[in-house]
Amino acid sequence: MSVTDPQFIIPDWPAPANVRALQTTRVGGVSQAPYASLNLGMHVGDDPTSVAANRAMLASLLPSEPAWLNQVHGTDIVDIAGMQTQPNADASFSRIPGNVCAIMTADCLPALFCDRTGSVVAGAHAGWRGLCNGVLEATLAAMQVAPAEIMAWLGPAIGPDAFEVGGEVRDAFIAHDPQASAAFKPGAADGKWLADIYLLARQRLNSAGVTAIYGGGLCTVSDSARFFSYRREQITGRMASLIWLES
Repeated sequence: MSVTDPQFIIPDWPAPANVRALQTTRVGGVSQAPYASLNLGMHVGDDPTSVAANRAMLASLLPSEPAWLNQVHGTDIVDIAGMQTQPNADASFSRIPGNVCAIMTADCLPALFCDRTGSVVAGAHAGWRGLCNGVLEATLAAMQVAPAEIMAWLGPAIGPDAFEVGGEVRDAFIAHDPQASAAFKPGAADGKWLADIYLLARQRLNSAGVTAIYGGGLCTVSDSARFFSYRREQITGRMASLIWLES
């Protein structure tokens, strides 16, 4: 297995040469159904030995073991330098070459960040709660770089035709920014809305001053061959979005 194998997605963005990023899919591991096959989540009920084997295969392609987080749909961000335990956090950043930021998802939006000079990288887990409460903005603040110097890549997430939410979700986003109404359209049932999490993320990033935004458009729900989806399957694995600096 190598990073050029088709089971991986290499972000298509004009990042500096010393910035490396990798998106896993569900393909290429040893886990059995319903976690087949490259499940990287230890917390979803899969056989721990299978997850450990999957993580070991992935780590063999990276400069170091990924800095896994205990993601809680919040807005906390951690510096992975010297991280000893698995903290409760939904974003991480690094300025040290070889340290790998890692975000796990199975419908929530993963966002990867770097600056134009390749001095800092970050990753954020943006489910609707974290996105609404400002996890992307918190990540940008922790990078300590002018937003105009930051670029973002949005990884596979639940698509706008599959992400049905209640009116309270729409209301929460619109209360923060009225332009968020453009990211919702009526769902099939009364009181339900289809949400475009990619558009919501772009709106938040644009408002924060980030205009170099890439990726988006890969729906985890509709592409069962490549992606895990909690909305589609409930019992399922997790993919990883990874970013690091090279020396």
